[in-house]
Amino acid sequence: MAETRHASVTWKGDLQTGAGTIDYVSSGVFARMPVSWAARTGPHNGKTSPEELLAAAHASCFSMAFSARLAKNGTPATKLDVRAEVLFDNASGGWKVTTSTLTVVGDVPGIDLATFETIAEDAKENCPISIALKGNVELVVKASLAS
Repeated sequence: MAETRHASVTWKGDLQTGAGTIDYVSSGVFARMPVSWAARTGPHNGKTSPEELLAAAHASCFSMAFSARLAKNGTPATKLDVRAEVLFDNASGGWKVTTSTLTVVGDVPGIDLATFETIAEDAKENCPISIALKGNVELVVKASLAS
């Protein structure tokens, strides 16, 4: 069964001086989030950006995929702390998302680091957001176990 999600955005003005809001998302869990070009290319100043939202999507998607794979391995996670850093860069003369780096620290009883890293790599390659980004964005995962 397929699911459709949506978001509504209002933008006013030109790119450089204009601003917008993410007015509504289908779940209703957030609304009226301000966005601007300046918040994408410099300090956020309390505004979000598509790249920040992409980082949130990638971190949450990866954490679900990784959790499922760890459980299938017989080593379910007690806790996974996941951070995604999305790089929005103008180095090649045009702004684009170049890299999404996932950093995960896991509390996973009964697993060794090599197995943890292998499963993390598989989750990075195969979570639906990674699949959507693959071929356009460099995907990196850094996995470690909590001490």
